[in-house]
Amino acid sequence: MSPWRSRSVSEQEATAATLRELPPEQELEALRVRVADLEKRIAEATLEADALREVGQAIGSMLNIDEMLRQVAEIVVKVTGTDLCLIYLLDETGKELVLRGASGDTKNVVGKIRLKVGEGITGWVAQQGTHVVLPREAWRDSRFKRVPNLAQDTYHSMLSVPLRGQNGLVGVINVRTNPPHEYTRVQISLLDSIARQVGGAVENYNTYRRIEQKASRLSTLSEISLKITSDMYLEEILQLIVAMTAETMNFKICSIMLLDESKQELVIKATQSKSRAYTKKPNVKLTESVAGRAVLERRPIIVRDVRKTPGYQYPDIARKEGLCSLISLPLMVKNQIIGVLNCYTGSPHQFTDDEINLCTAVANQAAISIQNARLLVQTAVLQEMHHRVKNSLQTIASLLRLQLKVGKVDSLEKAITQSINRIQSIASVHELLSNESLDDVPIKRLAETILSGTVRSLLPDEGNVRISVEGEDFLLPSGNATYVALILNELVQNAVEHGLKGTLGNELSVRVARDEDNVIIDVINNGVPLPEDFDIRHHRKLGLRIVESLVRDNLLGDFVMVSENGKTRSTVVFPR
Repeated sequence: MSPWRSRSVSEQEATAATLRELPPEQELEALRVRVADLEKRIAEATLEADALREVGQAIGSMLNIDEMLRQVAEIVVKVTGTDLCLIYLLDETGKELVLRGASGDTKNVVGKIRLKVGEGITGWVAQQGTHVVLPREAWRDSRFKRVPNLAQDTYHSMLSVPLRGQNGLVGVINVRTNPPHEYTRVQISLLDSIARQVGGAVENYNTYRRIEQKASRLSTLSEISLKITSDMYLEEILQLIVAMTAETMNFKICSIMLLDESKQELVIKATQSKSRAYTKKPNVKLTESVAGRAVLERRPIIVRDVRKTPGYQYPDIARKEGLCSLISLPLMVKNQIIGVLNCYTGSPHQFTDDEINLCTAVANQAAISIQNARLLVQTAVLQEMHHRVKNSLQTIASLLRLQLKVGKVDSLEKAITQSINRIQSIASVHELLSNESLDDVPIKRLAETILSGTVRSLLPDEGNVRISVEGEDFLLPSGNATYVALILNELVQNAVEHGLKGTLGNELSVRVARDEDNVIIDVINNGVPLPEDFDIRHHRKLGLRIVESLVRDNLLGDFVMVSENGKTRSTVVFPR
């Protein structure tokens, strides 16, 4: 109850009795004083009622809490006759106060100032649950804390009052004046009444927001669960998961990275971010990254600010994209980790238990999606591989028919060896497909397999030839990989049979590269050079005819052979 309404009925009756005992003149003067006092009390009560009505209108008309708090701050300055009002609310962890409402020019720092509970005068009020009144030189108080971007030294006085709801503290409201100021009983009582009204509104808003968030998150999980059992491709499901998680949780970026166990790296497979800087960043090593820690430690890893964390590999990208806090969660299926879910915020953020639990549930759903997709692929692998083996055998049959058409060979043994090498070349493609994926083959590993296998079959003493494969390792579609394997086999056989004599110092290398449009493969040897009049268009050797046919008809590319700097170079170029 306000002080001006605190007198009891008995006190009023006692005052009336006292007045009746006074002489008429004194009684009249006492009545005038009493009337003036009552008028003052009525004015104060009216002021409080008007202020609370204005605050109530601001609370009732605004669905946006930040706009509501801004209006309340302006109303408080007006009705209390002060110069500045700041409204702090507890964050979701209950451990920090965030400036959410301010009057005047100070509103440009709203959302940017945080104080721990117990820190500064504001934090002390939140911790103790009682108000603080400082009429002058508030900055000299031992509890005072200077905050960047707030010119607090220009304000002498300070009145700080806790904001409470029915279930406890929700924040703190402060008013200040530039000159020294003795806060009246009316000002203190008025701010306390406003604080109770605002505290209740904030508590109701927080309750509504929690219910709304929980409903939205449950809806997200439900939709993800439905998509898992749909006939969508894995890439589409993962893309949907990161997009829905980012939207529901208000994350700046979400991404799913899968584990490449052979390289001990994490590779981005899905993200809702459109930033090329983020989507094209290199793979990250398990031992050198925050996401890698989540895999190695098998638990969620939380980083307050990736821009300042030594273990984060790409702080420059984080600064460019406005990334700050990160939670990285392992994707686990049957106790096996297959990747991570990364969730970034755009400002410093303390992840709550609810957020961690939801992200964990999303990570589990993503892991199940990946596992289901892999199982579906595995069930289709046998059928697809049977089809491809059939096609490969048909290719071998075509090459054998071509060999028969060309005519005799040097020996039956040589013909059989050549056929075996061709079959083994195609087998290498299928072996790499079974180890990697159904669709792509790493070209460098394919070249290494073909080169070593073919040389080993043709030269009893491999030590006489130094072999090497150079260039980056990139992926080829499985269809092209089969033709490339056959082409490499023929070119290596040709180099060994016609260029190298098996003496010491011989070198045979394969160089692979790519540009924006083409794949380039060179087979180079330092053996016997080509004849001066050599022309690939008129050469009748079976192996080179096979190469020319495969490059032209199947890869839609070009094939050349030249001698340069004492070496013979066979080059195949075809579109990516």
